[in-house]
Amino acid sequence: MRGKPTGPSKLGAPQSVAEVLRDHVVLELEGIDRMYLNVYVPVLQAVEGVLKFIRIHRGHPVASTAMVEPITRRFVESIERYAQDNQVPMITFAKGQRKDDIAHQRCGEFTQDEGVVFIGKAQEKCTVYRTEKRHSPRTHKSYAWIVKSTALVNHYYFYCLDRNFGPFFLKFCSYFPYNAKLCLNGHEYAKRQLENRGIEFKALDNGSADNRLPGQPPIAPGGTNQP
Repeated sequence: MRGKPTGPSKLGAPQSVAEVLRDHVVLELEGIDRMYLNVYVPVLQAVEGVLKFIRIHRGHPVASTAMVEPITRRFVESIERYAQDNQVPMITFAKGQRKDDIAHQRCGEFTQDEGVVFIGKAQEKCTVYRTEKRHSPRTHKSYAWIVKSTALVNHYYFYCLDRNFGPFFLKFCSYFPYNAKLCLNGHEYAKRQLENRGIEFKALDNGSADNRLPGQPPIAPGGTNQP
């Protein structure tokens, strides 16, 4: 038999979590989980901008992506040299391997209060520029032309710890135009602010619980406090 109750609910009747919290919550705090920030040079996201970069900025008469290969080699060499000079571990991620699990383990073993924990390398698909040969219908001569394409290239993940933001990573594409992505975690940032202000809390995987000032009652999980 289906239907809805016609009268008020009886004392002791089952209630949902929302109904229980509605009359007890005096403080509710919402935070950002993961926040991704794209890092790129706007003019290099279009073929026309790449042509200007190669021919005008770099001074090459022929518009070909072969002209940026030396930049790519130096960029990759500088990453590997930085890791070696600063004794930063460099890890090659296996296919299907969870990067978060490795980062969590490495950050737990990190003894400094901030710095680069390790650098991870993985092949991922991204947008790239390629040079293809075309022929002029008028002169029938061949010429180089740059087009957008996709390819599997190495990406370098810099996993770091910061005093104010906690763990984060910065991912660089190793191929021109070397776009990057910064990933921050709002919950981890909140934990660092609690620590900096001397507020006790219980650390969770992706949040905190039992937050309290010295001598004050705890704030319940999820940022709520019950009187």
